[in-house]
Amino acid sequence: MDADGRGTAPERPPTRTHRGVPTIPLVATVLTFAVGFAQKWPCHYAGWPWDTRLAFGSYCYSDIPILFRGRGLIDGAFPYAPQPAGPPLEYPVGSGYLMDLTARLSRLFTPGADEATAAQAYFLVNVVVLLALALLTVWAVHAVLRRTGGRTRDALLVAAAPTLALAGTINWDLLAVAAAVLAVLAWAYDRPLLAGAMIGLGTAAKLFPLFLLGPLLLLCLRDRRLRDFARTLAAAVAVWLVLNAPVMVLYPDGWWEFWRFNAAREADFGALWYALQLLGAPVPAVNEVALGVLVLLLLGVAALARYARRPPTLAQLGFLTVAAFLLTNKVYSPQYVLWLLPLLVLARGHVPGRRVLRDWVLWQAAEVLHWVAVWRYLGEALTADWQYPAAILIRVAVTAYLCGQVVRDVLTAPAEAPADARPVTLPAPAPQPA
Repeated sequence: MDADGRGTAPERPPTRTHRGVPTIPLVATVLTFAVGFAQKWPCHYAGWPWDTRLAFGSYCYSDIPILFRGRGLIDGAFPYAPQPAGPPLEYPVGSGYLMDLTARLSRLFTPGADEATAAQAYFLVNVVVLLALALLTVWAVHAVLRRTGGRTRDALLVAAAPTLALAGTINWDLLAVAAAVLAVLAWAYDRPLLAGAMIGLGTAAKLFPLFLLGPLLLLCLRDRRLRDFARTLAAAVAVWLVLNAPVMVLYPDGWWEFWRFNAAREADFGALWYALQLLGAPVPAVNEVALGVLVLLLLGVAALARYARRPPTLAQLGFLTVAAFLLTNKVYSPQYVLWLLPLLVLARGHVPGRRVLRDWVLWQAAEVLHWVAVWRYLGEALTADWQYPAAILIRVAVTAYLCGQVVRDVLTAPAEAPADARPVTLPAPAPQPA
């Protein structure tokens, strides 16, 4: 009890740290990646051949060694240059730079190696780089929660996520994921230029960090911080241009491939529209319908940001915006779950922990179910035509449920509660008598 008789809430046990380093979450991240590497071992041991029975039957597929062979990286070609065999790279330049850099490093370690050994070396180098990015992401999640008064132990929900083990080394998405979380961290410390630089870096690697700019604009409109938003936007555009300009100038066809590929893409693996197509209910004009639904969802996010009693946090709006994009996108690759993982943990770091853990377990189970189903579908191992679309619909339903929970968190937050987008400050000590 306080002196005036009011009760005091017990202190939450902090995550074990050493001078601000979240030791347990970081160790958990390493162990999670070790599990993921063991899960990819059958393909790695075989030298990463293009064998669908092995890749899909053993659930060990990864884009990394496949693109190493298929986009000229194994021969030392720059991925956006004209390729003698095969198309140019259909990825944003940030991912392409990382792919090229790790290819050069792996060739240094294995000069003159055969194709299988070169692919193994390339995968190992990328595992180390992606692990470093995962550690950076977990550290940043912990730092945001610590800065904003959230449960720092929730960083373990990122570090120990089954989806991090299964999807962390499928592709290079962790580069953009780390940049997005660092942008949230920079904003929490009132560093708009740094936040913008991280958004620009992340958008140069994958498109989704761009969707943080919308929530930032909504928050700045509500808080009358348009000057901060302008600085963030300027930094994001500048960094994106610096990274993209060399490829745009030197290899314009290669640079445009990402945009051409996605504009021409029809409903594909993992998407709601693909599930409806498999169930015999294809959506006509899917591009226009998907865009229309996305716009409606984003208008809903804008209304929430404008009319909620308490300003939502950047993580809450960011999660809702990215989730809206993924729910309406024409494709949902298994590694896209990583885009939402840290944002969800940050969005719900201030609501009752038991509810958060329950929803996290439900979500991870749905994503793992979808992960298994997609490989069995590609390997033609499913016993009924409805099984893969059912897994997609379950994943979509659970993601929509999580969006509803985040909306509920925003609407039920007390108006006087401190917004977690603002740093936690301690009162100044009282002056001591002379």
